[in-house]
Amino acid sequence: MEMETIKEKLTQMHGYKLHVIETDKYKTNTLVWRMKAPLAKEDVTLRALLPQVMQSSTAKYSTTTTLRSFMDDLYGATLFVDLAKKGEYHIISFLIEIANEKFLSDPSPLLKKGFELLAEILTNPNVTENGFDQETLEKEKRTLKQRIQSVYDDKMRYSNVRLIEEMCKGEPYALQVNGEAEDVEKITAENLYEYYKKAFSEDEMDLFVVGDVKEEEVKEIASELLQFEERSPKIAPEHDIQKRSEVNEVKEEQDVKQGKLNIGYRTNIVYGDPDYFALQVFNGIFGGFSHSKLFINVREKASLAYYAASRLESHKGLMMVMSGIDIKNFDQAVRIINEQMEAMKKGEFTDEELLQTKAVIRNQILETLDTSRGLLEILYHNVVAGTKIKIDEWLTEMEKTTRDEILKIAGKIDLDTIYFLTGSEAGE
Repeated sequence: MEMETIKEKLTQMHGYKLHVIETDKYKTNTLVWRMKAPLAKEDVTLRALLPQVMQSSTAKYSTTTTLRSFMDDLYGATLFVDLAKKGEYHIISFLIEIANEKFLSDPSPLLKKGFELLAEILTNPNVTENGFDQETLEKEKRTLKQRIQSVYDDKMRYSNVRLIEEMCKGEPYALQVNGEAEDVEKITAENLYEYYKKAFSEDEMDLFVVGDVKEEEVKEIASELLQFEERSPKIAPEHDIQKRSEVNEVKEEQDVKQGKLNIGYRTNIVYGDPDYFALQVFNGIFGGFSHSKLFINVREKASLAYYAASRLESHKGLMMVMSGIDIKNFDQAVRIINEQMEAMKKGEFTDEELLQTKAVIRNQILETLDTSRGLLEILYHNVVAGTKIKIDEWLTEMEKTTRDEILKIAGKIDLDTIYFLTGSEAGE
């Protein structure tokens, strides 16, 4: 895909920003409504429940069945909701994908109907008097509890959550994206409805429309169907991260056969910083891919790990190494992972590794852009970071990364926390 084809047209609407991307690259048209607010303990669980309750039924479609059958009538339109943490923000997304009527024999205005569906979900909730529908609420509370529980059952995800809790104690980022099980109980039809009104009057809200659409038509429909009050979105407070005088090591025992070793670093670089793109290349050489140092040296050569990889949290400035190891190999695995980081700091990587990593990142970005959803993920980084980086800048800046820049990045990275989920030694 040629990068230049992506032109994002921005308009300030009533209470939200409209982003229109006109492209004939995708078979469908996609509407994504995103709302972001600073992560906060008192409302993280309300926020996790809210989109689930909203998409379950509305005033007009008062059961999930009627809502879904209306979507089937729209040539199988799909609706997803999603929750994410990006930096110190909690983000709710509603995504609707609809067929492009060009490809159908029926000329009905599907885009408008997709908008009507979105507006119905966002502005016409299934409420009685002063609270959400009780039956819907109870059903979604049960599901949310299961979702929270499922993290405990999946030890790979659990150990990653625990690493972040230990590493970011006292910072909003330590909160879980789905909230806390004990707080689900306290949610009532009334206090969730109160929170709904608060979120829609305070959150930073963005609507992305991508597909074979005309900006003018989209603007017209959006201003007719979606109007909210003006707001100045809340900015998450800055947290000064104290550099640790010594590495924080946490071991936790559970009944597990395979140990989970997760290591957290502070990169001290976030999306929008000039060296963010070089950080991507650093992570790629270090642990992002199957040709990376972690994969080859920890997994293949030493056959110490069942898996070993690193990933970035771009808005929080974290890099996390995740690995699964035999419980008895803890010390050796930590040592070899540390050696890979030392090698990066000394510049012990070849020009070929550098080129290969850039090529893989390039392919990864282009692949992401193959779906409208991927494109929107990339564009939304700018909303979170308050930046205006264009997608072709990603590629050109990343391609320009030099060995010296990677060494400079390595110098900024601090080992923060080592978290090990281990079994009881009795089985050894």
